[in-house]
Parts: sequence; C-alpha cells; structure tokens
Amino acid sequence: MKRTAEKVLSIIGAVFTLLGIIGSFAFAAFMKVVLSDGTIRSEMEAEFLADPTLGAEDVDMVFGMIESFADFSWLFVIVLIISLIANIIGIIFIWNNKNPKLAGTMFILAGLFAFVLSPTSILLYIAGILCFTRKAPLTDEPTFVENQYDDTLRPL
Repeated sequence: MKRTAEKVLSIIGAVFTLLGIIGSFAFAAFMKVVLSDGTIRSEMEAEFLADPTLGAEDVDMVFGMIESFADFSWLFVIVLIISLIANIIGIIFIWNNKNPKLAGTMFILAGLFAFVLSPTSILLYIAGILCFTRKAPLTDEPTFVENQYDDTLRPL
C-alpha cells in the first residue's frame, strides 16, 4: 500500500519543525546577546526610565521577565528537537510501510511536542490518524471451493 499522503504530511511537518528550531534558536541566541551586552542593556534601561510611569523597580521587573523568557526559549528549542526526532523515526517506519502503527504513534507524539494547535502539529496529527485508519487492500486468495485440487495429498 502506498502511503504517499503520510509521507508528504510528515516531511512537511519535519521541515516546519526544523524552521521552528532554527527560529527559536536564533531568538534565544539573540536574547542572550542582548542581555549580556552592557551597552544595549543600559540603553534599554534609559528608554524605560524615560517613561515617567515606570520606576526603577518596574524596569528591574521587566528585565527579570525578559531574562526568564530568554531562559524559557531554550526549552522551546529542546522540545522542538524532540518533536523532530520523533517525526524522523515515524518517517523511517512509514517509508516502506514497515510499521504504520508505530509511525502513527510517533507522528502523534511529534505533534504533541510541536505544540498542540500549531500548523505543524495538525499536519502530524492527520498523518498519524491516516497511519492508524488506512488498511491494506484485501487480496483475492482462492478458497478451497475454487481450488479443490491444489496438489496436496488428502488426509486418510
């Protein structure tokens, strides 16, 4: 049985996940550079302090939130890498129709790690459901009535 739809959906999902990894990694690295560079940080503090509604403690709170978000963005990178690995395992098992049930499980797991309602996860959910629902067509094997004499010996 050809599994073209599952292959195409999973490859598109893998490409989107790879783009998400690259984007998340670039964002996390950019935030690390911005927060570690003293001149950029001091200019941002000056801009925040120029606002009369913000105090020094508010500026510290904003930078604390930015730092925690920068640290949390590395978690996105790790989760997306896990999703990509599960997706690749699913592609390997679906490629020659080796084990479609395991591939479907890997696609659904990759969809969960690719964040619940992102376009990537929706594609992977569809590929996983197709792996579970599509069955191989029945082959027409001759029955005993059609082929009574198949050159075997009759039991005594």
